[in-house]
Amino acid sequence: MQLDSNVQILLDTLANSGQPKLWDLAPAEARQMVRLFSEMLCVKEPVGTIEDRSLPGPEGPIAFRRYVPVGAGDALSGGIVYFHGGAWIFGDLDTHCGVCRTLANESGCRVVAIDYRLAPEHKFPAAVDDAYAATEWVATHAVELGIDPNRLVVAGDSAGGNLAAVVCQMARGQSLKIALQVLFCPVTDIAADNQSRHLFAEGYFLESPLMRWAGMLYLNPAVDLNDPRLSPLRAADLSGLPPAHIHTAGFDPLRDEGRDYADALARAGVETHYVCHDHMIHHFYAMTGAIPYARTALKRMGADIKSALALVESLSPV
Repeated sequence: MQLDSNVQILLDTLANSGQPKLWDLAPAEARQMVRLFSEMLCVKEPVGTIEDRSLPGPEGPIAFRRYVPVGAGDALSGGIVYFHGGAWIFGDLDTHCGVCRTLANESGCRVVAIDYRLAPEHKFPAAVDDAYAATEWVATHAVELGIDPNRLVVAGDSAGGNLAAVVCQMARGQSLKIALQVLFCPVTDIAADNQSRHLFAEGYFLESPLMRWAGMLYLNPAVDLNDPRLSPLRAADLSGLPPAHIHTAGFDPLRDEGRDYADALARAGVETHYVCHDHMIHHFYAMTGAIPYARTALKRMGADIKSALALVESLSPV
């Protein structure tokens, strides 16, 4: 297995850039650096409309951004509640704007991106609480948002993929209906010790020192690492969860835990579609301006969501 040539060029450029490592910066500085990085690397294609609003959260308003795909009419569409990545420390509505735009257009869904609270200002479980509250609110207000409540998707990448998986587990047995979960390079075991974590610990974009730094900022010292709200892979029972699309990258330290979560879901009887993008690195799906394969793959991911939701019985517009 070999890195995509465009990925290798990007990694070499980053290595020779002289830029400080994120974990050597204060969180506010790291956030600004990530914003600049995303602005340079992610294609932002046109969509129908974009709307910034807020919803009530556990500790105050939560900002969200709604994307309406090109060509969407007045009929209800599927909806994607999206949680951005960023190690629970950085990332926001702007850093993942390009990803959400493409997903909206390719899936035909209205996308609702959630600006959940970040650490260290707000430690675990603040992000989890916001994610669940936001998903519940979107489901309750689905028709108002132009979304068919029977075709609600919960999605996210990296730390956001962790939140999406956790929301699905928390929603099981509740009135909240989720038709599909879509996880891009998710954190599923916060204390994983596996082959990919060792093989790709340094030099492949997401690095071990960053994960350790983020963990110290996100978690209180006495936290139970077996808590499934941190490590959904460690949940005692995975049966009865929504169908899952799980994507990993071949050169990502999170590769093995993503695959393990897909395998565990399948063993529990959950319909699971798993793809490893062999020649890619973590966060590749948001590097569409630098990696041609990334844009093709992201469009395919959106199309797969559209196909999956086409099998779900829709609610007639009211």
